[in-house]
Amino acid sequence: MKKKKVIITAVVIVAAAAIILPRFLKPKEEVAAASVPVVSIQKPEIGNIELYTGLTGTVEPSDIVYIIPKAAGEVTDVYVKAGDYVEEGQELLHIDTKQVDGAKINLDTAAVSLQDANTNLQRMSVLLQSGDISQQQFEQVQSSAKMAKLQYDAAKLAYDNQIEFSTITAPISGLVESFNVEVHDNVAQSNVLCVISGEGTKAVSFNVTERVVDGLNTGDVIRIEKNGSDYHGVITEISSMVDASTGLFKIKASLEDADSLATGAQVKLYVTSSKAENVMMIPTDAIYYQGGKAMVYTYKDNAVHEVPVEVGIYDAEKTEITGGLSTEDDVIVTWSSELFEGSQVEILGASGTAGESTTDGASSGTAENTTEAEAE
Repeated sequence: MKKKKVIITAVVIVAAAAIILPRFLKPKEEVAAASVPVVSIQKPEIGNIELYTGLTGTVEPSDIVYIIPKAAGEVTDVYVKAGDYVEEGQELLHIDTKQVDGAKINLDTAAVSLQDANTNLQRMSVLLQSGDISQQQFEQVQSSAKMAKLQYDAAKLAYDNQIEFSTITAPISGLVESFNVEVHDNVAQSNVLCVISGEGTKAVSFNVTERVVDGLNTGDVIRIEKNGSDYHGVITEISSMVDASTGLFKIKASLEDADSLATGAQVKLYVTSSKAENVMMIPTDAIYYQGGKAMVYTYKDNAVHEVPVEVGIYDAEKTEITGGLSTEDDVIVTWSSELFEGSQVEILGASGTAGESTTDGASSGTAENTTEAEAE
């Protein structure tokens, strides 16, 4: 029985040796080829990089008018309400400015004075022709008539202004977005009585920092998000002055096909904060940092080389290269902890299999797989 066990054990050992030993007896070249890292290479490309900043904006009509009275007084009549459509020139409300009656009295008084002055001028003209008065006396009467005319014109203008101030009309055709007064309300010259939006397209306004505004231009396209839908707009206005209350610059952009967005709605929008055009780019993941310096690995003369580079703007996928590389360089774009100056690598072919090996310069991917299969 013991002899049988010994024989079985010996057979197992021999079989194991037959499987394992060939692996350790491979030529050194095959072992080296199997241990080098497999990497992908890519030449730098020329293209554009744009960086976006997310902001919050407010939807508003592209044409909007805030109605503010030119004179204080009591609201005596209201002719519209929020949500009404109004035509240009349509009366919105009437304000008793307490000055219309006074202006009318002054106008009537000036009219009487003007009539008396003209009558007197006609009478004096006859007397001048008959020689009953001197030329100097006539000119004095003539000056009085001219003064009466000026006083009448001033009184007429004051009266017309009071009428205009008391009757508030729509300066544009559009929708009454808000109406903030009722009959018997007392309004001041600083009160916004109502807001009218024009019939044009909608717009979005937002505020940006000095760093962002430097990269914006009228005509730039922005992207807007609201309730899962995307919209596009074009920047139409860029303020050149900082808002004293916020320290930011106000930007306005017209919206396209955005009728579904309510006036006053808050939206998420994205603007281009930095842009680089026709620049050399490589994958961002190909760059590593050593001592605070940007570095890449390149493949040249069958070996890996560490190359310091200068970088510009970057996003998650691409980085601008401003120095250190040319478009003819082969940049290693796959990371491996086994990469170092002068190390050997195997290049992943276009088919997805290992291709060129720096150990002998020949394709070894297929041969290596065959050896493994035979060993198994």
